[in-house]
Amino acid sequence: MKLRVVELLLVTTVPALFLATNGIPDLSLTFWSLLGGTLAAGGANAFNMVIESDTDKLMKRTANRPISTGQISKRNALLFSSIISLLSLAIFYIFTTELATVLTALAIIFYVFGYTIALKRHTSQNIVWGGIAGCMPVLIGQAAVTNSLTATSWLFFLLIFFWTPPHFWALAVRYKDDYAAAGIPMLPVVAPIRSVINQMWFHSLAMVIVSLLVIRSAGLSNWLFVITLLLIVGWKRQLIKLTKQPSEVNAGKLFQASIIFLSIYSFLLVLGVLLK
Repeated sequence: MKLRVVELLLVTTVPALFLATNGIPDLSLTFWSLLGGTLAAGGANAFNMVIESDTDKLMKRTANRPISTGQISKRNALLFSSIISLLSLAIFYIFTTELATVLTALAIIFYVFGYTIALKRHTSQNIVWGGIAGCMPVLIGQAAVTNSLTATSWLFFLLIFFWTPPHFWALAVRYKDDYAAAGIPMLPVVAPIRSVINQMWFHSLAMVIVSLLVIRSAGLSNWLFVITLLLIVGWKRQLIKLTKQPSEVNAGKLFQASIIFLSIYSFLLVLGVLLK
């Protein structure tokens, strides 16, 4: 289920619920939204492992995954993926809203068929467009509360959209040889490192603008702008270090910095709603 990946999706779902409620969301709704989201993301990730089990064997980072090693058969993994995915949709339909259910189904379908099958092995921009699946939890959180989408939820969606490529490319720089061995055209595999860094700058600068627009659109306090800018400075310091000295070590630090930024930013949104 790649639960460490799922954690980040839940981190963005929680502030989406608070923003949608404009206060503390219903505890029951929050529980079912997070459980449904965990199963949906876990199901999509498990489908990904089934599809990529042969490729995973070629990469040191993924060679020990249970399907690749034969601990779990493809048939059983496919059955598991299908059951928890359907269960997630049932949870959203019963305990939240129809729109949240539809968006969850779209997220699963897009991650499996759009990213894993159509994009990942065929374009270096795979994570740019494939990352849309990872943006969906903020829309699902909004829809779970209101059965509708707002400008703020779409801006939050765009924030994750622009955050994802530099976050993932930093990881891909570290594991460039792995992706090359598996024949996956991640950008750091097929493009010069300077081109990769330039695209990181483009996406991260766009993310900066959108991160401030989310705060403005949600009508949150001005002090959030200041703290958000400080967070951005911390992330940009790591990007500057990578720009000056491209290396796996600096790429790894940038990857961690991006996780820290998104986690603290999400917490700040919750705090901003509570102190509104």
